[in-house]
Amino acid sequence: MSKPRVAVVFGGRNSEHAVSLMGAGSVLDAIDRSKYEVIPIGIAQDGRWVLATSDQRFAIEGGELPVVDSTGAALALPSGGSSLVAYDPGSIPVELGSVDVVFPIMHGPFAEDGTIQGLLEMAGVRYVGSGVLASAVGMDKAHMKTVMAAAGLPTGRYVVVRDRDWRLNRELVIKEAEELGWPVFVKPARAGSSQGISKAHDRGELEEAVEFARQHDPKVLIEAAIEGREIECAVLESFGDEPAAASLPGEVKIEGGQEFFDFEAKYYPDQMSLTVPADIPAETAEELRAMAVRAFEALDCEGLARVDFFYTPEGKLIFNEINTMPGFTSLSVAPQLWAATGLPYPALVDRLIQLALNRSAGLR
Repeated sequence: MSKPRVAVVFGGRNSEHAVSLMGAGSVLDAIDRSKYEVIPIGIAQDGRWVLATSDQRFAIEGGELPVVDSTGAALALPSGGSSLVAYDPGSIPVELGSVDVVFPIMHGPFAEDGTIQGLLEMAGVRYVGSGVLASAVGMDKAHMKTVMAAAGLPTGRYVVVRDRDWRLNRELVIKEAEELGWPVFVKPARAGSSQGISKAHDRGELEEAVEFARQHDPKVLIEAAIEGREIECAVLESFGDEPAAASLPGEVKIEGGQEFFDFEAKYYPDQMSLTVPADIPAETAEELRAMAVRAFEALDCEGLARVDFFYTPEGKLIFNEINTMPGFTSLSVAPQLWAATGLPYPALVDRLIQLALNRSAGLR
């Protein structure tokens, strides 16, 4: 029997392009080639799909971030069919065969936000991770917090700033932000990897921070600062009718001197540390794991997610956010949490592929 064909898709048209490549490199190294046939596919920064070349770079080298090598053969995935087609101007299109499952190691807008999931749904192709709705809501921090509050999860205070609000009612936005108390965190509503985030201590810094965030997304979130330790938990879908499982919780700490978890703290060497299990009371750890599963289920997630919390000095847990496709290198937080819980990275990759292969296409 032929081996299942897995298309690992990476890159994309957003500021998390390089983060996607770093995760894809780890996945491509970890996939069992005796069990699966693998097709590496890059989405260039202009949106072009290409078959990855042998020269494709996946890691930061000399401080330079990796990008998709767009010189590979252009690809298309026709709607209503799972066969990849390679084509180049002036040449006859070549069908590369069907794909059994897509592993989209992609983050941010036009990727993790339900767009590629919708494309794959239209093509009738199974894929790893959450569906269209969970991906879209999980990407939009404002709607995410609304869903989590409705599910009974405690959240911090925040203000949503839409494009029209900032252009026409700036003074009202600033007044609402001031009522949160200083400092505040300002971030794009639909971005990840700490792109576009600033900490503002006064009105002047707030206006600069909003303008900076708007470079990534016209919709912005202003959040009250929460004093507490950052504790994270990974959640994994189970086979059959079993409930989702939560990893051991882990605490992330900044080691590079940054004020908060910015891009460098997350992705450059020796800038952060992870302690698993987190040094918190056993009953708090169990409560956090249960809350993480509740967040996963409230959003109708599939595959894997990472759920982030603050643990306050008073011993309270406050939901921060959920990532439906978290950073996925072998050294990223979610894979490390599962490795410490007893599921090493290659087994985690295999588990996610098997979950996708066992899932029905279409509505479920």
